[in-house]
Amino acid sequence: MQFQIGMIMTETELTQIVIGHAIEIHKRLVPGLLENVYQECLYFKLTKTGLFVEKEKPMPVIFDEVKIDCGFRLDLLVENCLVVECKTVKELNDIHIAQILTYLKLGDFRIGLLINFNVILLKDGIKRIKNGY
Repeated sequence: MQFQIGMIMTETELTQIVIGHAIEIHKRLVPGLLENVYQECLYFKLTKTGLFVEKEKPMPVIFDEVKIDCGFRLDLLVENCLVVECKTVKELNDIHIAQILTYLKLGDFRIGLLINFNVILLKDGIKRIKNGY
């Protein structure tokens, strides 16, 4: 599926597209690789599809109206609204959820996907996270 510049889609449609590509990548590469391998493959697939994707996007903290670069980096930001964090861990836990919630709040984004590629079935490694506003 190829997208046109300016094509409008819902958050649900966008997350479904990202999850579909993540599942394809997981099936082809299987678990056990480094996080950046899955991230690069997902970046490649999404940009090839025509989506606007930023990789390793810096996420500064604004403190007293000053931007402070603390080293936060989003794995992927899709269409300027969907934060995607790729993991290869035994299991997702609260610290991973806290990380993506922090990114959602810092960037004022509404939705994020936390994807753990180190699982047998990828659907078991995906969490959809919404910003609490």
